Amino acid sequence: MQSRSVLIFLDGVGLGEPDPAVNPIVAARPEFLHDLLGIDELTARTAGTSSSRASLVAVDATLDTPGLPQSGTGQYSLLTGINGAARFGRHYGPYVPTALREPLMRGSILAKARDLGLSIAFANAYPEELIGDGSADVSLTGPLRAGPPLAALGARVLRRRTQELQSGNALASEIVNDGWIDRLGRTELPRITQEEAGRNLARISRENNLTLFAHYTTDAVGHQRDLEGGIAAVRLVDAFLRGFFDAIDSDTTVTIASDHGNLEDSRTGHTVNPAMFITAGPGHERLAADIRKLTDVTPALLRQLAAG
Repeated sequence: MQSRSVLIFLDGVGLGEPDPAVNPIVAARPEFLHDLLGIDELTARTAGTSSSRASLVAVDATLDTPGLPQSGTGQYSLLTGINGAARFGRHYGPYVPTALREPLMRGSILAKARDLGLSIAFANAYPEELIGDGSADVSLTGPLRAGPPLAALGARVLRRRTQELQSGNALASEIVNDGWIDRLGRTELPRITQEEAGRNLARISRENNLTLFAHYTTDAVGHQRDLEGGIAAVRLVDAFLRGFFDAIDSDTTVTIASDHGNLEDSRTGHTVNPAMFITAGPGHERLAADIRKLTDVTPALLRQLAAG
């Protein structure tokens, strides 16, 4: 049977200093991730660690380009395997630059996996007033200019809306549904825990060879330079991952990847720290050995998927 792969994208999570006074990831002490990796801190100095279950890699996000890494060109690079900063001429964000949007839609990991004959899914839900039926004529405004929804649109899987979120067949980008309920007025949606959201993602992944989910709060909190807010964001993700891993099938390879540093240093915004990359499940050590920079992620995952 064809193996399954899940790519969980966490925006703006780097591997930084082991100082809990400035690094929310260290201060939060994410128990599940520590247990998964067999470590007691998630920092640059623990990169290269492999346990029986998972591997941690420090990924170069600078893309051989001067300046601070940014989300737009970083997500393009992560999701295509092509150096977005070099192609655009500089780091750019927060959204994918206009010149790179069509190439991303055509050449993302989702589109390439689909072309291999694999089943694919984008687990994020978006309001129907933004995406309509998910066809190619969607207006690329607001959050749809980020890399993951562009990839989903190009691969024709930007389809999950309120109904899917209500049935547990989609996830909010914020993981829990509170934002949809409180800000969008979707009072028909259930309030769910982080763990329940993780189990929903696991259920979606069972139906597909490749599933992508994207979470952006980690980067948003990093920009606020709020240590306590960062700690809360890390603990939310950790609980979500615990629920997800408790429910996935044993043949599932999981990749947790980011595009640049930010959250790991509450004194500043974006950093040149390495981006976090964690892989778990079958073949995690081989996969980790192939990853050194953002542009390595998509080719490595596609090779693994093609090998079955």
